[in-house]
Amino acid sequence: MLWNAKNESIRVNGADFDYITFGTGTEPLIMLPGVGDGFQTAKGVAVPFAMMYRCFAKGYKVYVFSRRNNLPAGFTTRDMADDLNAIMEALNLRNANVFGVSQGGMIAQQLAIHHPDKVGKLLLAVTAARPNEVLRESIDTWLAMADRNDYKGIMLDTAERSYTGDYLKRAKRTNKVISNFKPKDYTRFRILCQSCLEHDVYEDLGKIACPTHIIAADEDKVLSGEASVEIRDRIPGSELYMYHGYSHGVYEQAKDFNDRVLEMLEK
Repeated sequence: MLWNAKNESIRVNGADFDYITFGTGTEPLIMLPGVGDGFQTAKGVAVPFAMMYRCFAKGYKVYVFSRRNNLPAGFTTRDMADDLNAIMEALNLRNANVFGVSQGGMIAQQLAIHHPDKVGKLLLAVTAARPNEVLRESIDTWLAMADRNDYKGIMLDTAERSYTGDYLKRAKRTNKVISNFKPKDYTRFRILCQSCLEHDVYEDLGKIACPTHIIAADEDKVLSGEASVEIRDRIPGSELYMYHGYSHGVYEQAKDFNDRVLEMLEK
């Protein structure tokens, strides 16, 4: 299989989880996606994901974890981090590199605060420690669209908020096609969105003692670039790289993004 890419599942805490693994290295790298996990979990995407992030495959054993398959109402980012901790216990993963994007970064913060033995190095991309005006407006817009069963609206609005320039034009065309495949319901997506609105670890960020690297975009229309600046200011010794002229989807749009993450991992 390409880069040892595998589709996996595990049961812990009485719940089932989809995840994928790839890579030929031994050092663990855990990747946590954002609220897109509300529509598409990691199930069945091992090979395309490994291709997208193949630069990590040689030096690391990469794990990409979805949230539990059946999310109860009111599930928080802290609950999701506790789930992740239980999974890591079951797989004997400790002192791992943990890389969280957007809501995945919120879960990664919770993990580093409440289960510090699991995190050796923390990488946070386009994320926030607490809700701000930009984040609330984004989430409220998507929740209102979900209430109207407007999946096309969610996909196009996500593109508008996430990309810039010619990349935005291509993303809108792609997301318009994707919008033809509506989800059966929006329950999982709503729960993940609501957990973002309730996520607040601002006062606890000083407890994070592991090496921390943060990547942000100054034109982030989903949660703002300033959200990452305040994380940097609260975590002792953390480092921030700010992309200019990019928005929330910088991790897809910026050609050097994966190489930059790899550089931070090896620093």
